[in-house]
Amino acid sequence: MDAKGKNILDNVIYSYTTQNSQLEDENKILKETIDKLKDEIENFRKPPLMVCEVNDIIKEHAVIKVPNGNQFFVNIAENCKVKPGEMVLAEQKNLTIIKKLDLSKKFNVERFVIMEKPSISWKEIGGLDRQAREIQEVVELPLKKPELFKEVGIEPPKGILLYGPPGTGKTLLAKAVAASTNSTFIEVVGSELVQKFIGEGAKLVKEIFELARRKAPSIVFVDEIDSLAATRMEIGTSGEREVNRTFMQLLAELDGFNPLDNVKIIGATNRKDVLDPAIIRPGRLDRLIHVDVPNKDAKIEIFKIHSRKMSLAKGLVVADIVDRMENFSGAEIKAVCTEAGYFAIRANRVKMDKEDFLKGIDKVKQEEKIEGEDYLRMFG
Repeated sequence: MDAKGKNILDNVIYSYTTQNSQLEDENKILKETIDKLKDEIENFRKPPLMVCEVNDIIKEHAVIKVPNGNQFFVNIAENCKVKPGEMVLAEQKNLTIIKKLDLSKKFNVERFVIMEKPSISWKEIGGLDRQAREIQEVVELPLKKPELFKEVGIEPPKGILLYGPPGTGKTLLAKAVAASTNSTFIEVVGSELVQKFIGEGAKLVKEIFELARRKAPSIVFVDEIDSLAATRMEIGTSGEREVNRTFMQLLAELDGFNPLDNVKIIGATNRKDVLDPAIIRPGRLDRLIHVDVPNKDAKIEIFKIHSRKMSLAKGLVVADIVDRMENFSGAEIKAVCTEAGYFAIRANRVKMDKEDFLKGIDKVKQEEKIEGEDYLRMFG
């Protein structure tokens, strides 16, 4: 065979080998795809398993509680060791326990709380020097210098209650102290702790505090605490009794057998007058801090904080603007700054003058007046 024929043969062999290799790779991919599809089909054919809670163990059997609240006496599969209080998977037909879940709690607590590391500093809060000092004494100092309290021979308060009108900075104070102590901030609304079924709200409260202990040092901030801790009354409805059960669990967590350690509690409410005396007695929410509407000096300080990034016209006298903000809260002062910025944008300006802020004040006052009239109209 001459050289030309040899080259042709080599090319044919190379082409065949390449094509054969490509076909083998494609065949391998197709086999893997078929195997995956078979596995998916097998998974679809498997019956669903029910998530249950183990209430008690009796020899080789267990008493489990299904999601609708019913209890059953069932078998336990071999090589499956479970204990009361654990979550398990059971077959739907005969409810035999076949597997233990790593999840040891009924609730995914992090769905009910906002857990974060706040970045708000004390410099971003104006006009609340007295309140900030008291919070630092009760929350920040024990977390930073626990040995100081041991030397003095006293136990630091477990929690505080921030009360006052809406928009005065109660949540900001809680976030600032969490940031200054580098603590985990766990925020939960009181109304979310009340659940549908009996006992679930109390269990959720317990698990929130267990989460706080694991993430310690931490601060549990219960906003609108009056929705949960209002004065208990014998109304007799099942809903009211469930609220009371949840509330009693909260009292037990605050002053029970399990120590809170590096966990501090901050409650916030606009209605201190409706709170049950048991929640604000010494030993629970020890320190009551009133966060009121700011005075003139505090308003000037708050105004400067919210307008520090704004372009203000020269010669703007802050005191003249603040004089028009009678009975304004910190949130309303921030709203005035925002509205003033909108008035400047509508006039194609980037600098805000006194007239913009006065218009902003009038708009905020007008919105409050409309809301007040609507509220009165609700009651005829």
